[in-house]
Amino acid sequence: MKLSEEEKQRRLRSFIRAARQAGIKLTHQRLEIFREIAGDGRHPDVESIYKRVKKRIPPLSIDTVYRTFSVLEREKVLAKVSVFCNRARFDSNMEPHHHFVCRRCGAVRDFFSHELDRFHVPEEVKPWGDVDTVYVELRGTCAECAGKASAEKTEDRRK
Repeated sequence: MKLSEEEKQRRLRSFIRAARQAGIKLTHQRLEIFREIAGDGRHPDVESIYKRVKKRIPPLSIDTVYRTFSVLEREKVLAKVSVFCNRARFDSNMEPHHHFVCRRCGAVRDFFSHELDRFHVPEEVKPWGDVDTVYVELRGTCAECAGKASAEKTEDRRK
């Protein structure tokens, strides 16, 4: 998902504000890591961000990226959205929203639903504790993968 420059800047400002409020030092590496996350609407994993930022900052370590993600998640600037192929994916969009995850390619797409935003926690859950956040994740096959599967079936029939 391509993000507008305005949305990237909004997310970057959100990171800077949260980092300052939490007393987190805004290093050049952290800013570059978040700039990369903020510009990626595909819900990246740590390794993909590391590879991209390392091109600009060669001495960057993977440990620095993991620690930065951990701090951003703890401060609620990032959210862990999905584990797909044993890799956690992260979302820098902290506005209330939900996700569609493709089981075939792993693509994660944001969607907004007022109906789901009004979800009421079932009574059976209340004795377990207080729920402060609800994430809805829909899983299925994205249109691109469905199109490829259809094309593969057509090709198989021709053989």
